[in-house]
Amino acid sequence: MSDSIPTAPAQKIRPRLVRRNPRTLTPLEMNARYMRKEEWDRLVENVKEDGCLTSVPLIYGAGEYEEGRELILSGNHRTAAAVEVGLEEIDCMLIDDPQQKDELLARQLSHNSIAGQDDPATLRALYDQIEDVDWRAYSGLDDESLNLLAEVAPEGLSEANLDFATVSLIFLPNELEAARKALDDARLGQNESWLAARADYDQTLDTLASTHAAHKVGNVATALHAILGIVEAHLTDLQAGYASPQGEALHTGLVGLETVLGARHLPAPAAVTINKAIAAAEGRGEIEPGQGWRLLEHLAGEYLSGPNHVPSEPTQAS
Repeated sequence: MSDSIPTAPAQKIRPRLVRRNPRTLTPLEMNARYMRKEEWDRLVENVKEDGCLTSVPLIYGAGEYEEGRELILSGNHRTAAAVEVGLEEIDCMLIDDPQQKDELLARQLSHNSIAGQDDPATLRALYDQIEDVDWRAYSGLDDESLNLLAEVAPEGLSEANLDFATVSLIFLPNELEAARKALDDARLGQNESWLAARADYDQTLDTLASTHAAHKVGNVATALHAILGIVEAHLTDLQAGYASPQGEALHTGLVGLETVLGARHLPAPAAVTINKAIAAAEGRGEIEPGQGWRLLEHLAGEYLSGPNHVPSEPTQAS
């Protein structure tokens, strides 16, 4: 018995490029290739942006199908997308040599199955070179579909091929357990998924694109850093989440003190003074231990009820 792989009888074909109306071509009755909705939407959007097909369908005529109504062997989705966006004509590769049924089926399946493989590291390197967010979307790839963290096998990390520096983190005994918990939480959350509305996704891409352009950066992490910087500069805007325009509390949950003060830090002398006042109030039993914010609330209440206080006008909702 021979170990060689059997081959189909040699049948030379002479395909040629033709122009056809995508609406009149004959689609396959049974097509093994399918697309998820998001893939279909991306294909339609790309064809609309290009105004043509950049990859031509393969069609078959040979007298079995009249001119203009040839059978689409490969590219059924591309042809349908051309119809969807209103293209009047598309380029097609036409096989006009008579084919047996087995040959047609084999050619159809080969176009779907022989697609090659992408090297994940090279794919990521090419993807990262695209700076514009819209063109990244055009590519049909994203961080989730690349799944690069799971697929890429990086080179071994050794002194021979890695420029590195050693950093030691030292924790005091009372901080060690909290540090361990933080690291454990980070490991547990590394594969978490968050559900967001499509409108939020589009708004996120738009915000990233605006930040890319304004700061002239191409890296997503750098753009996010810039966005977070803007948020830090407008922390008090978060008050809209818990205070109405009339100054009434919208809920009874906990909020960050930084949204009240507009900063995450305060000068050390001021912090020392506040600490002394809180310790004194706790020592007198005026507030419960660990609830220093109640002293600030009490002082703020006294100020608002004082004779020299002039109430400010409530902010009107725009």
